[in-house]
Amino acid sequence: MAKKRQAVSQGGPKPKKAHVEKTTAKADVKKRSRPVTMPARDADSEEEDEQDVDATAMDDTAMEVSEKDPNASREAHKVQKALQEQRRAAKPHSTLLTDAKRLMGVIRGHIKDIVFKHDASRIVQTVVKHGRQKERDEVATELKGKYKELAQNKYSKFLVTKLIRLCPTHRQSILKEFQGSVLRLLLHREATSVLSDAFELYSNAYERALLVRDFYGKETALFTVTSGSAEDKERAKKGLMGVLENADPERRKRVLSSMKTALTSIFDNSDKGAVTHAVVHRALWEYMVAVNSSPDEAEAEKQLREIFEACQDVLAELVHTKDGSRVVREFLARGSAKDRKQILKVLKPHVERMCADDEAQLVLFTALDVIDDTKLVAKTLVPEMTGPANTLSETPQGRRALLYLIVPRTRRHFTPAQIASLAETDEIRARTSKKEPEVREAEIRAGASEALVKWVKDKGALLLRETGASLVVTEIMLFAEGDKLAARETLLRAASADYPCEEPALHPIDLPHSSRLYKTLLQGGHFNRATAGVEAAPGWDAQTFAKEFVDTVGHEVCVAMCTKGERNGAFVVAELCGALKEADESKQTLQAWFTPAVVKAIEDGEGKGKNILLEKISTL
Repeated sequence: MAKKRQAVSQGGPKPKKAHVEKTTAKADVKKRSRPVTMPARDADSEEEDEQDVDATAMDDTAMEVSEKDPNASREAHKVQKALQEQRRAAKPHSTLLTDAKRLMGVIRGHIKDIVFKHDASRIVQTVVKHGRQKERDEVATELKGKYKELAQNKYSKFLVTKLIRLCPTHRQSILKEFQGSVLRLLLHREATSVLSDAFELYSNAYERALLVRDFYGKETALFTVTSGSAEDKERAKKGLMGVLENADPERRKRVLSSMKTALTSIFDNSDKGAVTHAVVHRALWEYMVAVNSSPDEAEAEKQLREIFEACQDVLAELVHTKDGSRVVREFLARGSAKDRKQILKVLKPHVERMCADDEAQLVLFTALDVIDDTKLVAKTLVPEMTGPANTLSETPQGRRALLYLIVPRTRRHFTPAQIASLAETDEIRARTSKKEPEVREAEIRAGASEALVKWVKDKGALLLRETGASLVVTEIMLFAEGDKLAARETLLRAASADYPCEEPALHPIDLPHSSRLYKTLLQGGHFNRATAGVEAAPGWDAQTFAKEFVDTVGHEVCVAMCTKGERNGAFVVAELCGALKEADESKQTLQAWFTPAVVKAIEDGEGKGKNILLEKISTL
């Protein structure tokens, strides 16, 4: 019986929640994409180190607790507040820090004098972080002309990033101060993160164009207007192709030469970290697009070869951004067999991290799509993807990586946008790869099947309890190649548990996703809404699985699924009957199980799908 809803308090209207002005809480701030070459702990250490204790997060937590139970949390809040005050008082300049949070007048007119000092810089940052927009804009105005210098300072660089994020009306003017020095700042130990965050996290299309423009060379900087007019912004959004519009061959050659020199300087100094930044990847992709559009095919081929040789050793640093991923996929599609082997060599140590990244995994999928030497792929790439299957199955990205080995580009698991992105290299593949796509897919599937089927055999009972993992298991069972007897036994033993199970464990039939797994396997494939029928999987024998289901799950459990507990087995048993209606011996077994008394119990019950089950029983 359903529980009654608790009555609303009779003490008058509910009090309004206290209004808390939203600050830029960490959960609301977009995170920069992480290179697959960087361990997770190192990426986390890139957080701003100017805050030893995030006071805002502490206050927000206290507020949430007080809203839930104000009486119970009052004392805890007092203790927390006292501890917070002690920490503040222990810091240098604690009095000034407290005053600065409330009063901009404490530092007004002196910001340039104190902003380069460690502790004093924190005061200004606190004003920007917790102050009103008016105070933030005052700080941004007072620092005008100093941003390039500030970005290179160990302490004030954090303030520049905060102003870029929190002062959108000043963002364009701040970024313009970097023009002419972008390449040098990208290679600067402190400033590089400022430019990276500005480009990837906070800038609009025009503002990003301002940062990329330095890659085009001094000639472009001198003769290209950046007034900020509507016409200028539209032209700037076109990037390099906008600069090269109507350009004569000599100017085009000079611009591309400048870009190659700038990019090579980044690749040659990979230890500086700039090679991982999205702004560099955007410039590199624009360069490749421009080269590919050149009317001189021989010259274009030469330029692509040169830029590939310049960056081939750092390709793993590119794959985590949209532009960088597209660059590496282009190299894979256009490259020779030797080039592709070199790319795999560079990427192999990072495959597991790539599988878990939305952009990086597209590089792996393209490698599977274009490399003709499937024996090499099965030896080097596939084991790196199937080995960590347990971990990968826990995330949507990881599951897509496993599914691409078995059912690439299926609309059941890949969005139209993902499929369209992968198809961008299909035209090039048609010219550079010899095998038919269907042949290559079958060979990759064969190379991955043994490991994936064994994974289901070993872990299937646990996997079918996870919603996402059960989808992967279904595809493996339907489409993988080889002997799947042991894997089938694992899944059927899980279904043979007594029904209904005692709490807290639920029987697999009571879990919608695992029940759907058994139903799909028994019907022999996926249901197609367009054709209103089941698309039979060519490598799967539903009747054999149904016979094994009868033998392993047995009489008592099968009948109990339809007559006891939640009675969630109706759809599964209905498919079982359908799969066995042509199998004489097993058909007779089912007929013996579903006696008139059992049929009457099903009719009297309230289980979902009972009408479909009764219809299937009547056809036995």
